[in-house]
Amino acid sequence: MLGTSFVYFLKHPTRLVKAITADPRESWIKFEDRYYERLERKKPIFQYQADPQWEQRLHALLGVPWPCEVASQFLPLWREVITELEATGVRAGPMSFGSWNDGDAGLVRSIWCLMHHCKAHNVIETGVGHGVTSRFVLEALHRNSGGHLWSIDLPSIDPALRAQVGTAVGKRFEENWTYIEGSSRRRLPALLAKQNQIDIFIHDSLHSERNVLFELDRAWPLLRPGGAIVVDDIDANGGFHTFAAKFPSCPSMICEAEPLHPDLRRFNQKGLFGIILKTPDRGH
Repeated sequence: MLGTSFVYFLKHPTRLVKAITADPRESWIKFEDRYYERLERKKPIFQYQADPQWEQRLHALLGVPWPCEVASQFLPLWREVITELEATGVRAGPMSFGSWNDGDAGLVRSIWCLMHHCKAHNVIETGVGHGVTSRFVLEALHRNSGGHLWSIDLPSIDPALRAQVGTAVGKRFEENWTYIEGSSRRRLPALLAKQNQIDIFIHDSLHSERNVLFELDRAWPLLRPGGAIVVDDIDANGGFHTFAAKFPSCPSMICEAEPLHPDLRRFNQKGLFGIILKTPDRGH
């Protein structure tokens, strides 16, 4: 299947030339990423098995009863955010941002709970799109009485998609949100170098094993004990399994996504995401 950007380039070759001229380094990184991504597709994909009790297990590991009050607050806000997004003319859900998806209800609810139960204040995410996940992180930071979200994203060359980046966030949280335009391979190391520690790291950028491992290998050392890593679309490659295997003492879980409508590209028409908790005094 041809990627959204590649199809757009075929239709608008002059914009491709302008993009390369404007930022040749970023263009080369993107070409290299796609090259290795295509090589990975020739290998068998690791077959994950979802844990149907992942939410109960997550809360037990966090020492919080299930069902929890925080999770019960999620659904009304989720409906509000999706309604607001669609009122702008943006269609939410799978393949709503070119060939990419918004954060689904399962993924975002897990982050919502982690934000509150871990009392997170410093959060980094890669991949923004419409900003549904970003919005919930920022809402949680507001309820946690402060903190900051840094979001790294290399937007599409398509101006229509560029205009939609962060739509779900709007102008509500400008003091708590820093949007960094560019690839994670280029921007993440410098951002991490400025941090003392982070509470939560969210991967939702290019879903290749090479990129997943690049991001997690760099974020993990700065993740505080008791913090969490959340990785979307883990069924696209074996990167989550490979990384989690390095830290067997740190609990991980495989979670089934809850998209707004079936994603027919996925083996289960839903997709999967993963969570790793950095157990205190372990996983260094």
